[in-house]
Amino acid sequence: MTTDADTADVRPAWRAHGTSRRSTHVLRLRACAALAAVTVLAVLLVPPLVQLDQQAVDLAAKLEPPSWAHPFGTDDVGRDLLLRCVYGLRVSLLVGVVAALTATVIGTAVGAAAGALGGWADRLVMRLVDTLSSVPHLLLGIFIVAMFRPGVWPVVISVALTHWLSTARIVRAEVLSLRSRPFIDAAVSGGASRWRVTVRHLLPGVLPQAGLAAVLMVPHAMWHESALSFLGLGLPTHTASLGTLIQGARGSLLAGQWWPTLFPGLFLIVPTLAVAGLAGAWRERINPRRRSELML
Repeated sequence: MTTDADTADVRPAWRAHGTSRRSTHVLRLRACAALAAVTVLAVLLVPPLVQLDQQAVDLAAKLEPPSWAHPFGTDDVGRDLLLRCVYGLRVSLLVGVVAALTATVIGTAVGAAAGALGGWADRLVMRLVDTLSSVPHLLLGIFIVAMFRPGVWPVVISVALTHWLSTARIVRAEVLSLRSRPFIDAAVSGGASRWRVTVRHLLPGVLPQAGLAAVLMVPHAMWHESALSFLGLGLPTHTASLGTLIQGARGSLLAGQWWPTLFPGLFLIVPTLAVAGLAGAWRERINPRRRSELML
């Protein structure tokens, strides 16, 4: 049998374990916030503060390794790689944010409509979502981009039209859950129309989940844009984006110059990790059960 003394010995250890997990969680959250802040500040401040042309060619300084003059080295035509990476991150982040917001708006509208209407409309919409989901995102994105000239907006359209499906599923599931709540029954019994119930009660209830989906979609959209640009189907080769920088550095990597590939890759990975950490904290905040499990 367990005595009171044994229970007293277990409780401090259990509390110490919970405190350790909380402190690790807070430290990880602060690190992700710091990485995200550094990313935003670099995108906003480096271009106006550094009075250099990121397209300036200096063949005498091509493929120089990292140094004080060029912290990230130079590319195959002598352009400063740090400045090119910042400009590339700027373009990739712009594409990711705009595409994620557009996809979230489309997915929220479709999912909310399907969940609110129900019946045959819900089944028809979800079968359409299932059909589109069966096609790989990259393949469908290539098909869409191929119909336009290379540029930023074709990539935004391509990413937005291939990434709203998961948001539609999440929003629909949340709407179906909200429809069973007592306050929805009270609103319907009080004579509220389906449109009013959707706008006043259902949509505000799904906004936290839709916002979380939008945040998580930003790095996904950045990777998608980088993949299209790496394949030569996204942005023009002279436009600095992380995908075009990695694509242009393939020959240098085979020749032993690692920096033209490493640093654009880090500029793609670090914001992804930062956004994933912040989104995880957001998920725990809007999901009390998950947050309580974390505190154990």
